[in-house]
Amino acid sequence: MKNLFYKKTVLVIFILLTKCITAQEVKQDSTRHQADFKTIIKGKQVIFKAELSPLRQIAGAPKAYWENYWEFGDGDYSLKENPTHTYKDAGTYTARLAATNNYDDGKPPTTRPKSIFISNTETASNEQDILINEDHKLIALHNGFRIQNNREPSPNQEMQLIVSYANDKKITTNGTLYLFFNDKKFKNKNFELIDIRTYYNEKEIGEDALLSKALSKNTLIQSTGITSIIENKNLLKDTLSQNLQQSLNDAKNNYYDYKAWYVSDVAPNEERNMFFTLKTTPEMLKDTSAILTIRSIYVPERGSTSHKITEKEMEIVVSHDPNKMSVYNSKLNYRLVRFKRLKYKIRFQNNGEGPASLIKLNTEIPEMLDKYSLKVLDMYPKVPICPDGKEVRYSCIDTVFYKDKISFQFKNIYLPGSNQKNVFEKDSTKGFVKYSLKFAKDFHKVRSKSKTEIIFDKNPPIVTNTSTASFKPGISIGAKAGYNHFFTSDEKLGVADLESDTKYDTSANGFFVGVTISPFKAYKWYWQSEIMASVQYIESKNFETIQENANGITTTTETKNNIDTQKKYLDIVPVSVRYNINSIIGLGFGPQVSINGWQKSILIKDQTITQSDAGQVFNERNNYHREAVYKKELTINNYGLFLDFTVGASRIGPSVGLRYIQNFTKPTKQLQAYAIWKF
Repeated sequence: MKNLFYKKTVLVIFILLTKCITAQEVKQDSTRHQADFKTIIKGKQVIFKAELSPLRQIAGAPKAYWENYWEFGDGDYSLKENPTHTYKDAGTYTARLAATNNYDDGKPPTTRPKSIFISNTETASNEQDILINEDHKLIALHNGFRIQNNREPSPNQEMQLIVSYANDKKITTNGTLYLFFNDKKFKNKNFELIDIRTYYNEKEIGEDALLSKALSKNTLIQSTGITSIIENKNLLKDTLSQNLQQSLNDAKNNYYDYKAWYVSDVAPNEERNMFFTLKTTPEMLKDTSAILTIRSIYVPERGSTSHKITEKEMEIVVSHDPNKMSVYNSKLNYRLVRFKRLKYKIRFQNNGEGPASLIKLNTEIPEMLDKYSLKVLDMYPKVPICPDGKEVRYSCIDTVFYKDKISFQFKNIYLPGSNQKNVFEKDSTKGFVKYSLKFAKDFHKVRSKSKTEIIFDKNPPIVTNTSTASFKPGISIGAKAGYNHFFTSDEKLGVADLESDTKYDTSANGFFVGVTISPFKAYKWYWQSEIMASVQYIESKNFETIQENANGITTTTETKNNIDTQKKYLDIVPVSVRYNINSIIGLGFGPQVSINGWQKSILIKDQTITQSDAGQVFNERNNYHREAVYKKELTINNYGLFLDFTVGASRIGPSVGLRYIQNFTKPTKQLQAYAIWKF
């Protein structure tokens, strides 16, 4: 009985510990959603049904919803909520569901593949139940070449990518497909390619056999079969172009990574898909709200330079929201932006149960930009610009200017709702506006922030994220020169080994030249470092008179001592804190260290001895003595803190300044007047 009691006690403790551990594990992953799916198999037809965890609505956002992406394991895919797919052949297929939670504060669920077995012997219970698979209309709508992604990239999340290519010729063709990713405009790589899924015997090409930094004609012939190169400087996106070498070189120069495959036996009008899983890196978070791209090049036939180029633009997001504002260049070079334009993209989606006919995008314009320099670069739906001062009945886009806003207004359009009956193509419910603006005549080196209110018909506005563009620090090199004055009393500076018991009247002055380094044209607060080569001249003077009387003879000794010292040293400001009050006046504070490198001291004695008796001089002797001491060693000569101000072009260009330095060793007080020119 006693043993039984112990066994039961141990079992209860084990169960409790297991529950605690399980509860802790669930708690640790409480922000990640769960996703699974079930299948109903009828012969070669399979009905897929997603089983997803409840959504957690973001307060104030539109209604949260799931967006599903399916791969069927046979080279086909679907974006429907619960699709039906018919397999051509019997066998085992690996299907997968990647679900994205929009307007939800949790993490997307992990994609878990599931095996599906299709038997030859099984038949559908009703032949009419077998549906024709989805027509993606690749040739008709997308020129036979397209890149899609299941969700916008977000830091430390997976993203599924589809590259679709088709043969729009009347004969069977072979070709080469290239995929370029990880933009070089970002300091860090944004993606890690973790999986590739092909279904049509695409053969990957080794990197060494594909491209070099500059493709030669022989390399092209060996890798693609091209026997002639036609020079053409035009690179047309999503259209046929003739200069393959230029296209490949341009892509290689703009992306860190690439892959390539040979494709073969593509039948006329045949459409194929390749699937990729990309894992985004944590570093992506630094560039949130920026736009990145993935580019693909397809050469339909070997022996020809004709090729197609398509590029997918993607906005980096923190949470998944189809209504978003992004900026193309989130990090700008302040030196070079004066004659450049800042480019933005606003995207939106109608999540209603019916179509929208009027869409307003009320966009904040930062003060640093000139709103009247607006250029509309692209849009969807594609509509003409509305005529000024006229009401029209056809579809168009109007731009209305306010004090600090621009309102883009799509008028008389038909944009379906994602929850509208019989709407299956999600892209048809989405739209965007791409535009650019010049910088204003007078703008400062500050962050630009902008967001948009999106209004569908008379519904409440949806406010996007804040899109931020900032400037790279840049480097400004300054040339500096000036004069040093040291406040001294009876100090004998740096010459203690000469006449150490004598008090001197000392004066010290000097000159310096140097360089500064700081961020280019900082607006308010910034740092600055300096190094200056200085020469210091120290003059120490002493005059003594000694009178002695002996045997009626008065002996008077007059001694003039002069010590001339010259020092060469470096003044170093490791880093100081500076603040520009405005474009004319600036302040600074920081430490300064002086390192002595070379010193020369010369002692001059001029002595006159006069002897007199009863006021009559009868003996006089002059004595001249010179002695020099040299030092060549690196020592810390002095260190202290300074406070200064400048007047002039405080951010860039010429200015003059006055600096007071409180040193911790003699001389304790120092005044520096200087001129500086920052470039």
